[in-house]
Amino acid sequence: MAIYALAFIAFALDLAKRSAEVSAYADEQAAQASGAGSRVDGEQVASAGSAATTTTSRVSSTATIERVDEDASDVTPKRSATLRIGVALTIIGFLLHATADVTRGISAQRVPWANMYEFAMTGTLLIVMVFLMVIVKVDLRFLGTFVMGLVLILLGVSGVNFYVAVVPLPPALQSAWLIIHVFVASLGTAFFGLGFALSAIQLFQHRRELAGKDLKLLKLKFLATLPSSERLENLAYRVNIVGFIFWTFTLMAGSIWAERAWGRYWGWDTKEVWTFIIWVIYAGYIHARATRGWRGSRSAWLAIIGFAAVMFNFTIVNIFFKGLHAYSGL
Repeated sequence: MAIYALAFIAFALDLAKRSAEVSAYADEQAAQASGAGSRVDGEQVASAGSAATTTTSRVSSTATIERVDEDASDVTPKRSATLRIGVALTIIGFLLHATADVTRGISAQRVPWANMYEFAMTGTLLIVMVFLMVIVKVDLRFLGTFVMGLVLILLGVSGVNFYVAVVPLPPALQSAWLIIHVFVASLGTAFFGLGFALSAIQLFQHRRELAGKDLKLLKLKFLATLPSSERLENLAYRVNIVGFIFWTFTLMAGSIWAERAWGRYWGWDTKEVWTFIIWVIYAGYIHARATRGWRGSRSAWLAIIGFAAVMFNFTIVNIFFKGLHAYSGL
């Protein structure tokens, strides 16, 4: 957690640097516009316009401001030192995290996701893994602050409130389906978590775009250096589709496991119901965006509600609702 905290700070410093650079850019634009307005000679006005173009080019080429077009594949943004440090610390934290997860499994002599504490350890590990894998293909390093913040919160809460010592598995969990079902559910949760971060930023970006692109009106100035809300929405949609595929398999594998363990595929247990509710929310999100034209903030809110349901299922349902799936270990 200490390494992840340092990575979070590095990513946050990068966002702060972006905001500072945007403010400087806005000040230069204002000063240049003021100077141009005071000239009435046509040649002087043309000269001022040329200077403004030069200023814009110079500021836009800095390491902090990364102008991203609609097609991110056409852009190769420069890497700032804080971003490189943040990614490096995330990789180190991931390796230490994976070591802790593996040693927990060795100590328990089974897969390390049989209770809430272990599921939180493995789930957050997969969130970081998915983030590191995705940034190899698409430059989403600006999500580092949000991803590391989410991971730190989940790890902190699980370490303080959900920790339990290693205990033998209940009879119903002594099955190969534990490996398949819960691991795939963890993968789905990881992709949903990344989609949640993208959708949250999309909402801020969409609001900024509606307010206009006058940089002086921005509160979160670093948003001017991030992809457009449409680009963020498309990325969130692609990530959530992958998560939905994993969650669909989770639902199917859970039904098969239930038949093996209890002799029925579906029993309306609280955990089963909430797993189905999550599936319905994300199915509605995909359907509404693909066929009903639900774009912009409406699709983002659906994705956020879906991830909130995932977190509700993991925490409230596991702790306060009793049933056949009461394996929190608490």
